Amino acid sequence: MPEVMTATRPRVASLGTSRNRAITKGQYARLVSQWIGAIGLDASFFGRHSLRRTKATLIYRRTGNFRAVQLLLGYTKMESTVRYLGIVVDDALALAEEVDV
Repeated sequence: MPEVMTATRPRVASLGTSRNRAITKGQYARLVSQWIGAIGLDASFFGRHSLRRTKATLIYRRTGNFRAVQLLLGYTKMESTVRYLGIVVDDALALAEEVDV
């Protein structure tokens, strides 16, 4: 992550450890909590999983690209992705009608 941050976000040099390894889930959860608190929201209402789900849902709603979201989430089964995104049958039918083959 670049060193350039706004005044409201905590300064974080990178998301890796000193040896540039991936951070742990706990470290990421603490960062998310700090970022949420820094913008004045109650961190107890947000977590790493809720942000993951929100991001996936927003990408799906804006692009309608189900396969891209499925890949980003790491799911292989369509049913899992549908359940995760909360897609209802009406949404799926509406998308299917918009796509010409």
